[in-house]
Amino acid sequence: MIMADDKDVLRDVWFGRIPACFTLSPEETTEREAEPYYLLLPRVSYLTLVTDKVKKHFLKVMKAEDVEEMWFEHEGTALKWHYPIGVLFDLHASNSALPWNITVYFKFPEQDLLHCPTNSVIEAHFMSCIKEADALKHKGQVINDMQKKDHKQLWMGLQNDKFDQFWAMNRKLMEYPTEEGGFRYIPFRIYQTMSDRPFIQTLFRPVSSEGQALTLGDLLKELFPAAIEDEPKKFQVMIHGIEPLLETPIQWLSEHLSHPDNFLHISIIPAPSD
Repeated sequence: MIMADDKDVLRDVWFGRIPACFTLSPEETTEREAEPYYLLLPRVSYLTLVTDKVKKHFLKVMKAEDVEEMWFEHEGTALKWHYPIGVLFDLHASNSALPWNITVYFKFPEQDLLHCPTNSVIEAHFMSCIKEADALKHKGQVINDMQKKDHKQLWMGLQNDKFDQFWAMNRKLMEYPTEEGGFRYIPFRIYQTMSDRPFIQTLFRPVSSEGQALTLGDLLKELFPAAIEDEPKKFQVMIHGIEPLLETPIQWLSEHLSHPDNFLHISIIPAPSD
């Protein structure tokens, strides 16, 4: 069994941070003015998991009866809590100035936002993503061979921002038999702001039938060819805030740039106009 040992890349991905400025929506009723709250957000986590301090800060100026469930918006777009923070930023704010300006609400909207009353809801979502990813990679054999405490270790590693605790277990999910040259299929999701579809996800093997390692460019050519046209460049393809080279093997990206949920989250956004 092998797994590329590029620990520095894994660390850089895990410790990626986005400076954010949270302000309370003027629509909320407060007893006195609320100061903005600044926070460094971990790219690999989820908004509802890392914003307890934001909530405490704004609750000081709110009446208890005006508080329903906290949710967030950036420039008129509600931020889906079940998307990793880095994906939300790359999709909606990657070409705007930092800090990322996020508006906080406590009256729950009547729109397409999932409720997230407790961290156990995030844990359930996170674990179901890992199970789905492992079904694609290993027919679910690795995750099913783990014990409940191993599953808990993955979740606690993410929740408590413990890189070594998480990777001691996640390493097993990244292994594959040498002779196969990669996973069975690559767990990935392609997001774009211009589409009504939440994301594109299909079966994609990391190695061609002739044994060639397939690349990010191969994946995009099949699923989103407009993203790789150069003249003029219409789109940026972002993973963790960077634009990887199109010739990067998709297997390498899956092992090193996947989020903790084991999916490779790829954001396609309009290229900034000069």
